[in-house]
Amino acid sequence: MPERSLAAAKPALVEKVLMRCTGQCSVCRSWSHRTICESCLGLYARPQPRCWTCAARLPPELMGRPQPQCGRCLTEPPPLDRAVAALDYRFPWDGLLQHFKYHQALDLRESLLERLNSALNAAEVVEPDWLLPVPLSPGRLRERGYNQSHELAKALARRRGLRCEPEMLLRVRQNAAQAGLKLEARAANVRGVFAVEPLRAGVLRGSNVALLDDVMTSGATLFELARVLLQAGVMSVQAWVIARTPAPDED
Repeated sequence: MPERSLAAAKPALVEKVLMRCTGQCSVCRSWSHRTICESCLGLYARPQPRCWTCAARLPPELMGRPQPQCGRCLTEPPPLDRAVAALDYRFPWDGLLQHFKYHQALDLRESLLERLNSALNAAEVVEPDWLLPVPLSPGRLRERGYNQSHELAKALARRRGLRCEPEMLLRVRQNAAQAGLKLEARAANVRGVFAVEPLRAGVLRGSNVALLDDVMTSGATLFELARVLLQAGVMSVQAWVIARTPAPDED
């Protein structure tokens, strides 16, 4: 096996070995054969009714209703055909995702992906032609050592038999971190930041794409990427995310 292939295989191999070993649950610290124990999953990973096009949490009475949408999406439709979020970005998932994103906690990847894969199956999503991770700028990639969205996307692509190529989308300029901005400023902050790789634009034209990110807050990043893809001739765009930030007025 070439050296690069061996290097790429090592994290996945280590992850599989660790998943079979008894250790402590990352949430409650009880002994478990899983990174997150069944008890914590039952407490913190219950399915929630969500908006069809932005994955915002909806009132419980809308559970099971076909293609429900929030008021904002009804009045201002986003450029997404579908949005699926597995979890709310709150305890314990906010801390776990921060650890995964900034501290190279790749041992959490499988547990996070299990939640997303289950949500996608429950949502009966249309399988896309391409699964594309949200790109990082070269500077942030050097700082973190890896793109957390790419790590999730390539593992999910293997699991679901999808094509995943991170080089399809480019971040063409550095912008301020979204986390430090108010919600209304986020759309302006990502405008003109992304582009389709010119040499691969023809491959994407006429296809169906799913974008993958770890967290969706205002939706500005994913909406901007969807607009770029649609302008490049993509037929439809979905957004798949591990967690969706609840609205400020949600309990």
